[in-house]
Amino acid sequence: MNTYSKAYRRHHEPMVDALPEQISYRDTGCEVSSSCLQCPLSQCRFDDPLWYQQLRRQGRDNQILTAQSKTGVTVFELARQFQLSPRTIHRALRRARMPETLSA
Repeated sequence: MNTYSKAYRRHHEPMVDALPEQISYRDTGCEVSSSCLQCPLSQCRFDDPLWYQQLRRQGRDNQILTAQSKTGVTVFELARQFQLSPRTIHRALRRARMPETLSA
């Protein structure tokens, strides 16, 4: 095992015992928040992309169900409104009406 000091390590190799002050980290955030330290999510969207995708889909499904129940519009009008396919609207309505035990 090669253990290099900071002066002798290769540039592509990570520093083994680097302190946080020696690591350059730019907190640029993402589409959810402008800063990682102020993010409202319980975990980072980059750590588990499927979790974040499911979270966004649940929010969209709730919006679709609310729009359908308030206005009573057809599936095709909802598809045009949300810029989705009618099949996706049908899936969203089915998931929203399905009991939580069966949807998992």
